[in-house]
Amino acid sequence: MAYRPLISVVMPVFETPEWALKEAIESVKGQIYENWELCVADDASESRHVADVLRAKAREDGRIRWLRREKNGNISAASNSALAIASGEFVALMDHDDVLSADALYEVVAALNENRELDIIYSDEDQIDRKRRRHTPHFKTDWNIDLLLGCNMISHLGVYRRSLIERVGGFREGFEGSQDHDLALRCSALTSAERIHHIPAILYHWRRDYGPSSFSERHLRACADASRRAIVEHLVRRNESGVVAPHPMLPGFIRVSRAVPAEAPLVSLVIPTRDRADLLERCVDGILHRTDYRNIEVLIADNESMEAETLSLFARLANDARVKIISCPGVFNYSAINNLVVSRSKAPIVGLINNDVDVIDAGWLSEMVSLVVLPDVGVVGAKLLYPNNRVQHAGVVLGVGGVAAHMGLGLPRDAGGYFGRNLMRSAASAVTGACLLVRRSVYHEVGGLDEENLPVAFNDIDFCMKVLARGYRNVWTPHAELYHYESASRGPDTEGEKVVRFRKEVEFMSKKWGDRLMRDRFYNENLSLDAGRIFQPGVPRRRKGWRWSCAGQMESGGGTNSGIVITHPFRHYIAGIST
Repeated sequence: MAYRPLISVVMPVFETPEWALKEAIESVKGQIYENWELCVADDASESRHVADVLRAKAREDGRIRWLRREKNGNISAASNSALAIASGEFVALMDHDDVLSADALYEVVAALNENRELDIIYSDEDQIDRKRRRHTPHFKTDWNIDLLLGCNMISHLGVYRRSLIERVGGFREGFEGSQDHDLALRCSALTSAERIHHIPAILYHWRRDYGPSSFSERHLRACADASRRAIVEHLVRRNESGVVAPHPMLPGFIRVSRAVPAEAPLVSLVIPTRDRADLLERCVDGILHRTDYRNIEVLIADNESMEAETLSLFARLANDARVKIISCPGVFNYSAINNLVVSRSKAPIVGLINNDVDVIDAGWLSEMVSLVVLPDVGVVGAKLLYPNNRVQHAGVVLGVGGVAAHMGLGLPRDAGGYFGRNLMRSAASAVTGACLLVRRSVYHEVGGLDEENLPVAFNDIDFCMKVLARGYRNVWTPHAELYHYESASRGPDTEGEKVVRFRKEVEFMSKKWGDRLMRDRFYNENLSLDAGRIFQPGVPRRRKGWRWSCAGQMESGGGTNSGIVITHPFRHYIAGIST
């Protein structure tokens, strides 16, 4: 490595069991990257073994520095004391009873060698029980501000540029139990998404249920309150408004309810249809009469409806000034139909809505508008349910089935899902076009839907990826719920000539987006791409930084190690159990 920065591992200590403290320190000493220092602050522990262990370990290795605080304070105060003796360019946060993987700091520095501008680096993590069995692997997303406003999705292993921590004033007392969450929010506000990096590898092992409980385990409500206050202050710093409250269904998590602008912008909802008056009537009724957002217009894109019942419905709907029927004749081309109707809209916000969608909650559109008006947001998607209250869409994961598939498929409506993802607002690579909102300017900026290559399938996925490529973030929200009678009007893509067209669209997406389909930044490279195993551990797709070959010797052909490939030991997960 050309760049080998000193990393200060900061560890506040208080009454740690002797064996756990020793194992934590040994995991730092065992790092394959050697340019580190361990900075420990003992928060006036009464047990004699704490100082004895720290003194002995410091004698064994000069890279270990420690101090004992005169008076017991709290984890924030102790962390600041440890920071005060740190001299590294980067700071890695570590609890006093946890364990680092041997390649943890190596992976961090490998990332810094790829991009020296990084300010915040974090990794995946798992847990260790009292029998030292690893379990509950948390495979995280890349930088995801929407998740961070609901929970500390950075957590362990978190590494920060020390100058950035100093700029925000270190840890703040009064946020104990959520001090890391508060730090992440304050530091992320002073950098950019391009300088925040996620390593999709488990580098940190969080010890649970081995004896004494942690502060956060004992004071869950107080920790959630500290996170809530940290989020409130974050929104104030960004001049954003929102009501910050405990998540109603996930203890310890937070929900931010954003407000619609005082002057609610006009929203054009585009609904392509061909007959099926029963579906369309229910859909439009929900929008017009069961939705609390009032400044709307419904643009019904009629693709050659012929049934008398449908024509009669059109006549009735035309009496409502909010409804317009726009004729879109010709062979069904979903992309072309939407592009045509959006071009005729003057509203600043447009929504693509299937005619087989039905409103559940009156606040669905207000929730989506409150997000899509944010300047860095591109597309906003909703939570769609089957009529049996099982999830049909909770965002889209790329790569499954070769192109994409829905997250959360089949989960009960109120199930938390993988680390709460079924109930947590989150950034997503894509959302379904069955119900999405986007600013009209963004729609035109990316050229709308691809009516030439993607007339029916995957046009929404392609559209969302184009929006991402422009630097916007797409957001999926569980707080906008609707029923979706999937493909009830058009039918599935597994019949007759539709199969041929579908295969062409798959081939086009694979050729256009290539490897980007295989690495969804809001999923994880360690999770499965099998359609029936989304959010379950799978075969890792990441090229691991610790795998290398003796390239120089192989090229020269000399030396006894010629041709040797050295790999770091790797523990693989199957269904959450280490093997």
